[in-house]
Amino acid sequence: MKLGKLYEAIVKIGIENDPRGKQAISKLLEDKRKEYESLKEGKEFFDQDSFFNPFSDTRLLYGDKDKEIKKVFVGIDISGEELLIIDRLNQGKSKKIDLAISHHPAGKALASLYEVMNVQADILAKFGVPIALAESLMQERIKEVERRFMPINHMRTVDSAELLDIAFLCMHTAADNCCATLLQETFDKKKPQTLKDIIDILIAIPEYKYAAINRSGPKIINGSPKSKAGKILVDMTGGTEGSKEVFSKLVAGGVSTMVCMHLSEEHFNNAIKERLNLVIAGHISSDTLGMNIVLDGLEKHDKLDIVSGSGFKRFKR
Repeated sequence: MKLGKLYEAIVKIGIENDPRGKQAISKLLEDKRKEYESLKEGKEFFDQDSFFNPFSDTRLLYGDKDKEIKKVFVGIDISGEELLIIDRLNQGKSKKIDLAISHHPAGKALASLYEVMNVQADILAKFGVPIALAESLMQERIKEVERRFMPINHMRTVDSAELLDIAFLCMHTAADNCCATLLQETFDKKKPQTLKDIIDILIAIPEYKYAAINRSGPKIINGSPKSKAGKILVDMTGGTEGSKEVFSKLVAGGVSTMVCMHLSEEHFNNAIKERLNLVIAGHISSDTLGMNIVLDGLEKHDKLDIVSGSGFKRFKR
């Protein structure tokens, strides 16, 4: 598969699993094109990938789109360390690695990560939070995240990939969508009655089982195993954690339990004030699940030789 087609396929899989639905995504992409066409100046600064890719944190960061991709190094994080490992492996006798795929974004995908957070408002609306309120709460949080990422050395890893001539892309929200959709649909279908039932469902998934064996499995951080699960919200997409003020609104909308990748201490403290049950599925294991779903989709088109590293573990479905 050529690199450009592989990148486009990743985006397509992310769209197919987006909680907003294809119609909303089509409107979003159409609006981006109209925004570009309305510009009188500064068109050279516009990211034209946004014409087909609604995920600002999922980008081809370096490499020739016509390059044939057969062997791929996949990691949760790709930094200079991983790129040097790839370079060292490529000096060996085995078939060379053609591409590095990171889950967490780098370069322009990291600099613009905050842009994907708007999806969280739509998810909140589905769980009883009025959309105007959800958007207002998220705008405050989005601005906070934008400020937090501004000082980061965004291009450091991309520069290393270019120096070593290693093709490099990242798939963040595109993969997180797959994880969130799978889990939400699973819980909606199986209707777990207690928090222990939620843990049992998660542990039956290979990525979470592997994490549990390695002491980082799913945990209940508020509530008890016998606590009634009630209405469950899976919170695993949209760049990073959302508004710290949203928990009372979710409770008012009927949510009893949140299943999350992770929670900051401030988010945690605000959630327990509202007596929400909280289950942490696991950060790296959830990232791995999403990436595995994307890779399964890619391999329906063309088989890839995958080398796992940087916290990622390949499980096929």
